[in-house]
Amino acid sequence: MPKSTIITPDALAAHLGDPTWAIVDCRFMLEDTGWGEGAYAVGHVPGAVYAHLDRDLSAAKTGKNGRHPLPATEVAAQTFSRLGIDEATDVVAYGVQTDMFPTRLWWMLRWLGHDRVAVLDGGFERWTAEGRPVRSGPETRAPRRFTPRERSEMVIGADAVASLLGNDHWRLVDARAPERYRGEIEPLDAQAGHIPGAVDFPYRETVSGSGSLLPREELRRAFEPVMAGVSAERIVCYCGSGVSACQDLLALEHAGFPGAKLYAGSWSEWCSDPSRPIEVGEGPAVRTK
Repeated sequence: MPKSTIITPDALAAHLGDPTWAIVDCRFMLEDTGWGEGAYAVGHVPGAVYAHLDRDLSAAKTGKNGRHPLPATEVAAQTFSRLGIDEATDVVAYGVQTDMFPTRLWWMLRWLGHDRVAVLDGGFERWTAEGRPVRSGPETRAPRRFTPRERSEMVIGADAVASLLGNDHWRLVDARAPERYRGEIEPLDAQAGHIPGAVDFPYRETVSGSGSLLPREELRRAFEPVMAGVSAERIVCYCGSGVSACQDLLALEHAGFPGAKLYAGSWSEWCSDPSRPIEVGEGPAVRTK
Protein backbone atom coordinates (compact mmCIF):
# COMPACT_ATOMS: atom_id res chain seq x y z
CA MET A 1 0.00 0.00 0.00
CA PRO A 2 1.52 3.38 -0.93
CA LYS A 3 1.84 6.17 1.60
CA SER A 4 -1.70 7.44 2.00
CA THR A 5 -4.46 8.91 4.12
CA ILE A 6 -7.60 6.90 3.32
CA ILE A 7 -8.33 3.53 1.76
CA THR A 8 -11.54 2.25 0.18
CA PRO A 9 -13.34 -0.91 1.31
CA ASP A 10 -12.56 -2.47 -2.08
CA ALA A 11 -8.84 -1.99 -1.59
CA LEU A 12 -8.94 -3.37 1.95
CA ALA A 13 -11.09 -6.37 0.97
CA ALA A 14 -8.40 -7.45 -1.46
CA HIS A 15 -6.01 -7.96 1.47
CA LEU A 16 -8.19 -9.78 4.01
CA GLY A 17 -6.16 -12.65 5.42
CA ASP A 18 -2.84 -11.08 4.38
CA PRO A 19 -0.57 -11.32 7.45
CA THR A 20 1.45 -8.32 6.28
CA TRP A 21 -1.66 -6.13 6.70
CA ALA A 22 -2.84 -5.15 10.19
CA ILE A 23 -6.44 -3.99 10.54
CA VAL A 24 -7.20 -2.06 13.73
CA ASP A 25 -10.70 -1.34 15.00
CA CYS A 26 -10.66 2.00 16.86
CA ARG A 27 -14.35 2.46 17.60
CA PHE A 28 -14.90 4.45 20.79
CA MET A 29 -17.31 6.75 22.61
CA LEU A 30 -16.16 9.41 25.05
CA GLU A 31 -19.39 9.10 26.99
CA ASP A 32 -19.26 5.27 27.12
CA THR A 33 -15.66 4.11 27.03
CA GLY A 34 -16.56 0.42 26.86
CA TRP A 35 -18.90 0.74 23.89
CA GLY A 36 -16.30 0.34 21.14
CA GLU A 37 -14.80 -2.82 22.55
CA GLY A 38 -18.27 -4.28 22.93
CA ALA A 39 -19.20 -3.35 19.37
CA TYR A 40 -15.96 -4.96 18.15
CA ALA A 41 -16.82 -8.22 19.95
CA VAL A 42 -20.24 -8.29 18.26
CA GLY A 43 -18.87 -7.70 14.78
CA HIS A 44 -15.75 -6.35 13.08
CA VAL A 45 -13.76 -6.53 9.86
CA PRO A 46 -12.29 -10.06 9.70
CA GLY A 47 -8.77 -10.17 11.12
CA ALA A 48 -9.08 -6.83 12.93
CA VAL A 49 -7.63 -6.31 16.38
CA TYR A 50 -8.98 -3.71 18.79
CA ALA A 51 -7.19 -0.58 20.07
CA HIS A 52 -8.78 1.26 23.00
CA LEU A 53 -8.32 5.03 23.04
CA ASP A 54 -7.72 5.26 26.79
CA ARG A 55 -5.70 2.08 27.34
CA ASP A 56 -3.74 1.79 24.11
CA LEU A 57 -3.51 5.23 22.52
CA SER A 58 -3.21 7.49 25.58
CA ALA A 59 -1.02 7.88 28.65
CA ALA A 60 -2.15 8.29 32.25
CA LYS A 61 -3.81 11.60 33.14
CA THR A 62 -2.33 13.85 35.81
CA GLY A 63 -4.98 16.58 35.74
CA LYS A 64 -2.52 18.91 34.04
CA ASN A 65 -1.60 17.01 30.85
CA GLY A 66 -5.00 16.81 29.16
CA ARG A 67 -7.64 14.12 28.86
CA HIS A 68 -5.80 11.95 26.31
CA PRO A 69 -2.07 12.61 26.72
CA LEU A 70 0.29 11.01 24.24
CA PRO A 71 2.01 7.84 25.46
CA ALA A 72 5.77 7.88 25.78
CA THR A 73 7.52 6.72 22.62
CA GLU A 74 8.64 3.41 24.08
CA VAL A 75 5.16 2.67 25.47
CA ALA A 76 3.51 3.38 22.12
CA ALA A 77 6.10 1.16 20.42
CA GLN A 78 5.20 -1.69 22.78
CA THR A 79 1.52 -1.25 21.93
CA PHE A 80 2.17 -1.31 18.20
CA SER A 81 4.39 -4.37 18.61
CA ARG A 82 1.57 -6.14 20.48
CA LEU A 83 -0.83 -5.22 17.66
CA GLY A 84 1.46 -7.01 15.22
CA ILE A 85 2.94 -3.95 13.50
CA ASP A 86 6.50 -3.61 12.27
CA GLU A 87 8.16 -1.61 9.49
CA ALA A 88 6.93 -4.04 6.83
CA THR A 89 3.29 -3.94 7.95
CA ASP A 90 0.56 -2.05 6.13
CA VAL A 91 -1.95 -0.73 8.66
CA VAL A 92 -5.62 0.14 8.17
CA ALA A 93 -7.51 1.82 11.03
CA TYR A 94 -11.26 2.21 11.10
CA GLY A 95 -14.02 3.56 13.29
CA VAL A 96 -17.58 4.80 12.94
CA GLN A 97 -17.74 6.26 9.44
CA THR A 98 -14.62 8.40 8.89
CA ASP A 99 -14.42 9.64 12.47
CA MET A 100 -11.72 11.01 14.73
CA PHE A 101 -10.69 7.91 16.69
CA PRO A 102 -8.89 5.97 13.92
CA THR A 103 -7.11 9.16 12.91
CA ARG A 104 -5.44 9.17 16.35
CA LEU A 105 -3.83 5.81 15.49
CA TRP A 106 -3.02 7.07 11.98
CA TRP A 107 -1.29 10.15 13.40
CA MET A 108 0.58 8.27 16.13
CA LEU A 109 2.05 5.76 13.68
CA ARG A 110 3.25 8.55 11.40
CA TRP A 111 4.62 10.46 14.41
CA LEU A 112 6.75 7.39 15.18
CA GLY A 113 7.95 7.07 11.59
CA HIS A 114 5.48 4.55 10.12
CA ASP A 115 3.91 5.95 6.95
CA ARG A 116 2.26 2.75 5.74
CA VAL A 117 -1.06 3.51 7.37
CA ALA A 118 -4.47 4.64 6.15
CA VAL A 119 -7.98 5.14 7.53
CA LEU A 120 -10.87 3.14 6.07
CA ASP A 121 -13.04 5.66 4.23
CA GLY A 122 -16.61 5.51 5.49
CA GLY A 123 -15.59 3.26 8.37
CA PHE A 124 -17.41 0.15 9.57
CA GLU A 125 -20.77 1.52 8.39
CA ARG A 126 -19.66 1.68 4.77
CA TRP A 127 -18.01 -1.73 5.07
CA THR A 128 -21.23 -3.39 6.24
CA ALA A 129 -23.47 -1.33 3.93
CA GLU A 130 -21.55 -2.81 1.01
CA GLY A 131 -22.29 -6.30 2.27
CA ARG A 132 -18.73 -7.18 3.19
CA PRO A 133 -17.85 -9.97 5.65
CA VAL A 134 -17.95 -9.47 9.41
CA ARG A 135 -16.53 -11.63 12.20
CA SER A 136 -17.39 -11.70 15.91
CA GLY A 137 -15.28 -12.38 19.00
CA PRO A 138 -11.78 -11.20 19.89
CA GLU A 139 -8.82 -11.67 17.55
CA THR A 140 -5.08 -11.25 17.97
CA ARG A 141 -2.10 -10.90 15.70
CA ALA A 142 1.32 -12.40 16.20
CA PRO A 143 3.51 -9.77 17.87
CA ARG A 144 6.10 -8.00 15.76
CA ARG A 145 8.90 -5.64 16.72
CA PHE A 146 7.95 -2.03 16.12
CA THR A 147 11.00 0.25 16.00
CA PRO A 148 10.01 3.90 16.55
CA ARG A 149 11.62 6.71 14.59
CA GLU A 150 10.10 9.68 16.34
CA ARG A 151 9.37 12.82 14.33
CA SER A 152 9.46 15.42 17.06
CA GLU A 153 8.57 18.19 14.61
CA MET A 154 5.03 16.79 14.29
CA VAL A 155 4.04 17.66 17.87
CA ILE A 156 4.16 20.88 19.88
CA GLY A 157 3.75 21.55 23.60
CA ALA A 158 1.86 24.13 25.62
CA ASP A 159 4.85 26.42 26.18
CA ALA A 160 5.62 26.49 22.46
CA VAL A 161 1.97 27.25 21.70
CA ALA A 162 2.06 30.11 24.21
CA SER A 163 5.09 31.54 22.45
CA LEU A 164 3.15 31.69 19.17
CA LEU A 165 0.24 33.77 20.46
CA GLY A 166 -0.09 36.93 18.40
CA ASN A 167 2.31 35.65 15.73
CA ASP A 168 0.64 36.17 12.33
CA HIS A 169 3.10 33.79 10.68
CA TRP A 170 1.54 30.84 12.52
CA ARG A 171 -2.04 29.61 12.66
CA LEU A 172 -3.75 27.79 15.52
CA VAL A 173 -6.68 25.68 14.28
CA ASP A 174 -9.32 24.45 16.75
CA ALA A 175 -11.12 21.27 15.61
CA ARG A 176 -14.00 21.44 18.11
CA ALA A 177 -17.61 22.29 17.38
CA PRO A 178 -18.31 26.04 16.99
CA GLU A 179 -20.30 26.34 20.22
CA ARG A 180 -17.43 24.87 22.24
CA TYR A 181 -14.90 27.03 20.42
CA ARG A 182 -16.93 30.15 21.21
CA GLY A 183 -17.23 29.12 24.85
CA GLU A 184 -21.03 28.85 24.83
CA ILE A 185 -20.89 25.31 26.24
CA GLU A 186 -18.19 23.06 27.67
CA PRO A 187 -19.33 19.53 28.47
CA LEU A 188 -15.92 17.99 29.15
CA ASP A 189 -13.31 20.45 30.37
CA ALA A 190 -12.90 22.79 33.33
CA GLN A 191 -13.30 26.04 31.42
CA ALA A 192 -14.97 27.15 28.20
CA GLY A 193 -13.41 29.09 25.34
CA HIS A 194 -10.44 28.73 23.03
CA ILE A 195 -6.76 29.59 22.78
CA PRO A 196 -6.44 33.29 21.88
CA GLY A 197 -6.06 33.87 18.16
CA ALA A 198 -7.13 30.37 17.14
CA VAL A 199 -9.51 29.89 14.23
CA ASP A 200 -12.21 27.22 14.28
CA PHE A 201 -12.35 24.41 11.73
CA PRO A 202 -14.63 21.68 13.17
CA TYR A 203 -13.41 18.21 12.31
CA ARG A 204 -16.93 17.22 11.27
CA GLU A 205 -16.63 19.64 8.34
CA THR A 206 -14.03 17.34 6.76
CA VAL A 207 -16.55 14.57 6.02
CA SER A 208 -19.65 14.25 3.87
CA GLY A 209 -23.12 13.39 5.08
CA SER A 210 -22.42 9.75 4.28
CA GLY A 211 -19.37 9.73 6.53
CA SER A 212 -16.67 9.69 3.84
CA LEU A 213 -13.80 12.14 3.74
CA LEU A 214 -14.55 15.05 1.41
CA PRO A 215 -12.83 15.06 -2.00
CA ARG A 216 -9.32 16.49 -2.10
CA GLU A 217 -10.22 19.65 -4.04
CA GLU A 218 -13.18 20.40 -1.77
CA LEU A 219 -10.92 20.13 1.26
CA ARG A 220 -8.35 22.42 -0.36
CA ARG A 221 -10.98 25.08 -0.94
CA ALA A 222 -12.18 24.76 2.66
CA PHE A 223 -8.73 25.01 4.20
CA GLU A 224 -7.29 27.82 2.09
CA PRO A 225 -9.16 30.65 3.89
CA VAL A 226 -8.26 29.09 7.24
CA MET A 227 -4.59 29.06 6.33
CA ALA A 228 -4.78 32.58 4.88
CA GLY A 229 -1.32 32.42 3.35
CA VAL A 230 0.33 30.55 6.26
CA SER A 231 2.29 27.49 5.15
CA ALA A 232 1.12 24.08 6.34
CA GLU A 233 4.30 23.62 8.38
CA ARG A 234 3.15 26.54 10.55
CA ILE A 235 -0.32 25.20 11.21
CA VAL A 236 -0.96 23.86 14.73
CA CYS A 237 -4.13 21.82 15.21
CA TYR A 238 -5.74 21.22 18.57
CA CYS A 239 -9.12 20.15 19.95
CA GLY A 240 -10.39 19.08 23.35
CA SER A 241 -7.85 16.36 24.06
CA GLY A 242 -5.68 15.83 20.97
CA VAL A 243 -7.94 13.31 19.21
CA SER A 244 -10.35 15.10 16.85
CA ALA A 245 -7.50 17.43 15.83
CA CYS A 246 -5.97 14.38 14.14
CA GLN A 247 -8.99 14.35 11.82
CA ASP A 248 -8.12 17.88 10.70
CA LEU A 249 -4.50 16.79 10.27
CA LEU A 250 -5.53 13.85 8.10
CA ALA A 251 -7.76 16.13 6.02
CA LEU A 252 -4.95 18.65 5.58
CA GLU A 253 -2.63 15.85 4.45
CA HIS A 254 -5.26 14.49 2.06
CA ALA A 255 -5.82 17.98 0.64
CA GLY A 256 -2.12 18.28 -0.18
CA PHE A 257 -1.10 20.43 2.80
CA PRO A 258 1.34 18.16 4.69
CA GLY A 259 3.44 19.18 7.67
CA ALA A 260 0.92 20.63 10.14
CA LYS A 261 1.56 19.98 13.84
CA LEU A 262 -0.51 18.62 16.71
CA TYR A 263 -0.82 20.32 20.07
CA ALA A 264 -1.44 17.01 21.80
CA GLY A 265 -2.50 18.36 25.20
CA SER A 266 -5.04 20.59 23.47
CA TRP A 267 -7.74 22.57 25.27
CA SER A 268 -8.01 20.17 28.23
CA GLU A 269 -4.35 20.78 29.04
CA TRP A 270 -4.37 24.48 28.16
CA CYS A 271 -7.29 25.41 30.39
CA SER A 272 -5.98 23.38 33.36
CA ASP A 273 -3.43 26.15 34.05
CA PRO A 274 -5.15 29.38 35.23
CA SER A 275 -2.16 31.45 34.12
CA ARG A 276 -2.83 30.68 30.45
CA PRO A 277 -5.03 33.17 28.59
CA ILE A 278 -8.47 32.19 27.33
CA GLU A 279 -10.63 33.79 24.66
CA VAL A 280 -14.39 33.43 24.14
CA GLY A 281 -16.65 34.42 21.27
CA GLU A 282 -15.80 34.58 17.60
CA GLY A 283 -12.17 34.37 16.62
CA PRO A 284 -10.13 35.94 13.81
CA ALA A 285 -12.06 36.62 10.62
CA VAL A 286 -9.91 34.45 8.35
CA ARG A 287 -12.66 32.02 7.33
CA THR A 288 -15.25 32.31 4.64
CA LYS A 289 -18.33 30.11 4.66
